[in-house]
Amino acid sequence: MKCAQKLWLALPLVLALMSTGCLFRSRRVPQRVVQSNLRSATLQELVDMVNARSNQIHTLNATVDIDAAVGGSIKGKITEYKEIRGYILIRQPDQLRMIGLLPIVRNRAFDMVSNGDKFKLWIPPTNKFFLGSARVVQPSKNPLENLRPDVIYDALIPRAIDPVNEIAVLENASETMADPKSKNKLIEQPEYVVDVIRKDKGGWYLDRKLVFDRSDLMIHHQIIYDTRAYVATDVRYNAYKDYNGTSFPSDIDIWRPQEEYSIGLIMVKLALNEPIADTQFALEQPPGVVVVQLDNPSNQTGNKGADGQK
Repeated sequence: MKCAQKLWLALPLVLALMSTGCLFRSRRVPQRVVQSNLRSATLQELVDMVNARSNQIHTLNATVDIDAAVGGSIKGKITEYKEIRGYILIRQPDQLRMIGLLPIVRNRAFDMVSNGDKFKLWIPPTNKFFLGSARVVQPSKNPLENLRPDVIYDALIPRAIDPVNEIAVLENASETMADPKSKNKLIEQPEYVVDVIRKDKGGWYLDRKLVFDRSDLMIHHQIIYDTRAYVATDVRYNAYKDYNGTSFPSDIDIWRPQEEYSIGLIMVKLALNEPIADTQFALEQPPGVVVVQLDNPSNQTGNKGADGQK
């Protein structure tokens, strides 16, 4: 009873503090608006879209502007590489070549080629020629030396969903973003998320997430995981454009959180499904370079010719 009396006596004081703003503070909450004109699809329809898109692009020939950055919270600093003109060639099922030119002088900064199993990387400014498997076996302390063709390949053309070794699961999700028309409003952007669960020798694991914008049912975000469930690659797709009847993103951002490097690709010119000669995927070892075996970094040799002999 005494406690109740104390509460009743304290109530006028609390109300007085509330009225003067001494006890509580209020703030404006932006109005949340759900975007209209949304498109709907079933899980099977989304899976069919992914597979059709993967299968319809047989070759890709792109001129791109590349912005790269290395570093983050782990390294404590960020180094940026901007205004790199690049060229990317892809031929299904697994061939890729990527060339980067230095700013202003336009000399070759790097040249990378892969057949899906092995890859070669030539970096003329360092006089080094790297050889290794298409996936990282022995991580390097230099993040860009961990760049592999499959990172670019999977970012540009998301893999088809394998009905034998993969299971697809649908999520309904949303992303909250600022309304460009009003600073005081937030837009609730509904989206579909297809979780792709893959089976290997160790069992089932989450392989990737494909996020579809429901305004156009295009993939606007792809998250690829390693077998330990850590994010390996995070890709954002922006500004889809029509290229001879095929819709393709003209702005792609690739983030590798574990190695702490990012690559931004802006399409300057893009040709899809045009013939690409075998010779365009050939990269010969120049004479006099230092050869680095990335699968065995201690095996490094110098002053070798193109035939591998001193």
